[in-house]
Amino acid sequence: MSNQVWLSQLQKHRAIAVIRAPKMDWGEKMALAVASGGMQLIEITWNSDRPGELISQLRSQLPDCIIGTGTLFNMEQLQDAIAAGAQFLFTPHTAPEMIKVAVSQDVPIIPGALTPTEIVTAWTQGASCVKVFPVQSVGGASYIHSLQAPLGHIPLIPTGGVTLENAQDFLQVGAVAVGLSGELFPKIWVLEGNWHKITDQAKNLTQRLN
Repeated sequence: MSNQVWLSQLQKHRAIAVIRAPKMDWGEKMALAVASGGMQLIEITWNSDRPGELISQLRSQLPDCIIGTGTLFNMEQLQDAIAAGAQFLFTPHTAPEMIKVAVSQDVPIIPGALTPTEIVTAWTQGASCVKVFPVQSVGGASYIHSLQAPLGHIPLIPTGGVTLENAQDFLQVGAVAVGLSGELFPKIWVLEGNWHKITDQAKNLTQRLN
């Protein structure tokens, strides 16, 4: 997927559901639940149970969704994720060699960064967007707002502390999209199999952002 297509999808959908699943069948049900709620950008973290298998399965089960991965720490994981069919790649850090490989394979890569120096470094290395993480620790939406004057040309995706209540705030101050994890998937709902509640939560989010 080209960067242009990826950016247009981000601008259309505005939110990424981040799934960290200790059991593969939970991960499948979590993905199906948010997809039923209208979310089409789904990230399966690489520290989930059998992430490559789950990504491959979800790509056939949810053809209208874009299924990617995150929490990629090294080159081996990156290459395995691409081989599994991940359509976008998030990393918690900025690793130039990983960015280079993703760019060469035409898979959007979104490295993690926090300071202006880290954000610019990631962007100049060829990142598709930059994940600002953990954003709530440095002021939340006000931090994204303060980055806009010097770095407004860099598409930013804040994660880590994004909620249903504040997601719109991040978009209003210039973020291209947001990533949500625990807010969409409260542990108790997953443990109890309350998938309809997760669907409702996803619907609530998409309504707030549209």
